[in-house]
Amino acid sequence: MPLHYGHVPVWLAERMAKLGLAVVENIAMDYGKDEVLRRLSDPFWFQSLGAVMGMDWHSSGITTSVMGALKRAINPHSRELGIYICGGRGKYSKQTPDELLKISERTGLDGNYLVKCSKLSAKVDNTAVQDGFQLYLHNFIVTDTGKWAVIQQGMNDASSTARRYHWHSEALRSFVDEPHTSIVGKNNGFILNMVDKAADTSRTGIMQIASESPDRMLAEIGKLIMPAHHDVKAKDVDLKRLGAVLWLAQEKQPKDFAELLLLKGLGPRTLQSLALVSEVIHGTPSRFKDPARFAFAHGGKDGHPFPVPLKVYDETIGTLQTAIYKAKLGLTEKNDAIKRLTAIAQRAENDFTPNANFDKVIEQERTNSYKYGGRTVMGKAKPPVTQQLALNLT
Repeated sequence: MPLHYGHVPVWLAERMAKLGLAVVENIAMDYGKDEVLRRLSDPFWFQSLGAVMGMDWHSSGITTSVMGALKRAINPHSRELGIYICGGRGKYSKQTPDELLKISERTGLDGNYLVKCSKLSAKVDNTAVQDGFQLYLHNFIVTDTGKWAVIQQGMNDASSTARRYHWHSEALRSFVDEPHTSIVGKNNGFILNMVDKAADTSRTGIMQIASESPDRMLAEIGKLIMPAHHDVKAKDVDLKRLGAVLWLAQEKQPKDFAELLLLKGLGPRTLQSLALVSEVIHGTPSRFKDPARFAFAHGGKDGHPFPVPLKVYDETIGTLQTAIYKAKLGLTEKNDAIKRLTAIAQRAENDFTPNANFDKVIEQERTNSYKYGGRTVMGKAKPPVTQQLALNLT
C-alpha cells in the first residue's frame, strides 16, 4: 500500500468512530463477537471497512485511522460487547502489555499469556520475517473469552510503501510455522522468512541461517496489493456489483423500495450508502475482493472518488444506531431490513448488466456533493459555477 501522510480531520474521525461502533455492534449482535475477530483478520474486509468509513480507499492510512477509531469507540463499551482493543501506532503500541494486564484483571483472562502472544506476533513480523518493512503499528484485539486477533503494519522508506500483517488466534497453530491469516503486500522476491513452513530445519540452526540462502516468502494466495494511483478507476471496481447498488438507490422508486425495506424516510443517496455498509456487516468473504467499491458509500477525505457527504454519513450512522437500539428492545424489523438490503442487492446482480459510465457516476457525485454537505481535508464542497451564480442571483 502506498504511504499516505497527513491527518484525519476531526469531522471525519468522529463519524468514523460512530460508524465503526455501529458496524461492530451489528456484527456482534447477529453473528457473535468471534465473527468480529474473523472479519478483522481478513485484509479485504478490513480494507472495505476503511473505504466505507470515508478513508482513502487504497492507502496505508486506513490501518492507523480505522484501528484508532475502533479503539476510541469500542473500548468504552467493552464490558457489553466483550471486545477490547489494545495498542496502536508508535508509543501506543508499547502500551499493549499494560493494557492487556489490566483487561485480564477485569475478565480473569491469563494476562501473561496474552502479553506473550502480543510480543511474539510483533517479533515474528519485525524480526523473523525480514522483508524490509519496520513495524510502526501494533493492535491486539481480544475478547472476554480469550480469543484474539492482531493487526500490525510496517513501513519501507525506500519504496514509500506499507505492509499490513493479520493474525487470528483460531487459525493459529504455531507462532513459527505460517502463523498469519494474511499479509497485505507486494511480492518483492526472495526474503529471509523464518516462519515459512519450509524453514523448519533452518529454525533449528538459526545461528547459521544468516550465511545461508534465504527461504521463500509467504505464499501469495490471498494477499492484497493496492495500486499506486490515488483516484478510483473503473478497473479497481466490480462494476456489476457497484452498478446494482446504484440501480437500487437511483433507478428503483425510492418510496416503494423504502416500504419494502421498512426504511421509511431514507433518500436514494443514503440508501446507496446503507446498502454498502450493510454488505460490510453481512457480506460473505468473496464480496470484498474490490475494496474500492465501498468508497462509493461515503467518498474519501482527499476527495477520491468524491468528497465525504456528511449529511449522508450522519443519516447512515443514525439509521444503524436506531436499528441497534430497537433490536436490543426486541424490535428487530429495522435491523432485519438492513440485513435484507444486502440480499436484495445481490439478487439484483444476477440479471444486471452494467451500462452506466463510470466516470460520469463520479462526476455526478462531485457535482451534487455540496447538497450532501460534502467535505474534504481541503474544505467544504461548493456548487458548480452555474449553480453558484444562480444561488447568488436569488
